[in-house]
Order: sequence, then C-alpha cells, then structure tokens
Amino acid sequence: MPGTLIVAETSGGEVAPVSLELLAAASALAAEGAGPVSAVVAGGEALARTLIEHGAEHVYAAPEGALDPGCAERGASAVLAAREAAGADTVLMGQTSLGRDLAPLLAFRLRAGAAMDCVALTLADGRPRATRSCYGGNAVAEVSWRGDVRIATLKAKAWDAAEPDASRQGETSAVEADAEQRVRVIATEAAEAEGVRLEDAEVVVSGGRGLGDPSAFAMLEELAGLLGGATGASRAACDLGWYPPAQQVGLTGKTVTPALYLAVGISGASQHMAGMAGSKNIVAINRDPDANMVRAARFAVVEDYKKVVPALIEAVKALD
Repeated sequence: MPGTLIVAETSGGEVAPVSLELLAAASALAAEGAGPVSAVVAGGEALARTLIEHGAEHVYAAPEGALDPGCAERGASAVLAAREAAGADTVLMGQTSLGRDLAPLLAFRLRAGAAMDCVALTLADGRPRATRSCYGGNAVAEVSWRGDVRIATLKAKAWDAAEPDASRQGETSAVEADAEQRVRVIATEAAEAEGVRLEDAEVVVSGGRGLGDPSAFAMLEELAGLLGGATGASRAACDLGWYPPAQQVGLTGKTVTPALYLAVGISGASQHMAGMAGSKNIVAINRDPDANMVRAARFAVVEDYKKVVPALIEAVKALD
C-alpha cells in the first residue's frame, strides 16, 4: 500500500527536531488514510529506535554522512532506494539546507512535483493537498499534485512532534547511497550561541533597524535573559552588521513560534512576518502606529523603545 516516507536529519548525533515534526505530519496523513509511515536516516540503531518511537513503522538506514547538507546527490540515491523499498508515494523533508537541495533533485529524478515550505498537509479526495506560504508570507496557497508521486518540504515548527512511545515496534533495513557526489563540502562552521536556541525559545525579544544603534541590542539581551528567552533580529539589522545573521528571524532566517514575541523597532516587512507569524502573542514597541508589526500585534506600545524597554526590565526585576 502506498504511504509516506520522511527524510530524517540528525543534529549532534540525535534525530533533529524537524524530523520528529515530519513524523507527526506523516502520522496525521496516515490517520486520514494515506498509508503507512516510513523513514530514511543516515545512522544506526539508536536513531532508528527514536524514529519508531515517534511514529515510523519502518526505518531505512543509509550510510553515515549520506544525508548531510551539501550531499544531495548521495542523499537522493539513498532516498530513492528507500522510497522504492517502501512503495511510498509521498516524500516529506524539512525546509532545511538539505531539503532545499534534495527536494528539487528528487522531483527531477522522479518526474514529480515538489511543494516547498509547506505549513499544512491534508487529504482531499484521497490525494494529499498542501498549504504553503506565498507573497513573502502575506498569503497562503493550496497546491496539489497531478502525478502519482508527491514531494514536499515542511516548514519547521508547523507541526508539533508527538510524544515518544517506547512500546512501539517497527522494522529496520539498510539502503545504499551509491551515487557519485560531485559537490565536496570542504568545511563547516557552527554559529556560536549561548543560552536558549532562538528556534526553541518560548520568549523571543527581537530588534530591528528602528533601534537606531547596534548597542541597543544589549538592552534587548538583558530583557530576554530576564524572561528566560532568546534575542533575535530583523534582516535589516543583520544586514547592517548590528547582530549575528544566525539570530535573524524571517523568511531567509529562523522560523520561531514562541509563546511571546516582543518586536522592538521592527516595522514588519513581509519576510520577517513570515518567520514569526506563528507566535502565540505578539507585542510591538514602535513609534509608528501604522507599522505592519503594530497592526499584527496583539498588544502594541506606540512609544520610543528607549522609554519602554528599560521600564519593562525594571518591572520584570521587581517580580523576582
């Protein structure tokens, strides 16, 4: 029976969070009648066990490094072998560095369509239908596939990973990745970050060009630290060199879905809104009452942030 194959990635020797979200999306499709859920991962038994506990019924183990970013040709070979073995008609992967390279390559090899950056999946008349962002996050489009094979990349944080079930049982088998890898990754450099990861934070305090001065980020970092959160920035602020690009929120940066998103001096460009629109509560601090961020916010303070943020810091300190 056709089903769904997810392409699992690893981080620090463990299954990456986005891959557990993929399993949640695939399991939801299975509940609607889309068929069994399988996964392909480059690694050993411990990774396979994690995937099974989160919903995979069969895990295909590819050689180490076959699914690393920058290795799309070897990765495609492994995924194609796993898809053929599983008989899957839907292939899901994250909207990550690997997914951005791998999805178009698989679509070409399979003569299939690829829907990128999807935020929802469902079955319509027995066939998958995807919802994806368009126009810089200002609108969404529903897309479907004409062919019998569907490929999609899913946006991080669009699904909640299921709780692991240690009693779940599944099968494992090996697949090869025998394609020639013509692109060689010479080196990688991890971005330095302290404290809570931006994409995992329940509170995010972000600053934009409206701060007027890069030194203002020290104030935002203090507030984020007091709230147990992380500090982000708009693309404009990062392009000016005011804050590290690794902390950029937006369409070309990180996607965040915190319980509280505090936007300070951010006008609300469409690409930034696309990266934080899933926040449960948005608070804007901006002098412009007509700014997009002010209109999108649940709460807004139309005032100079230099008056508001220090007062917030003192108020939070007073709660301790």
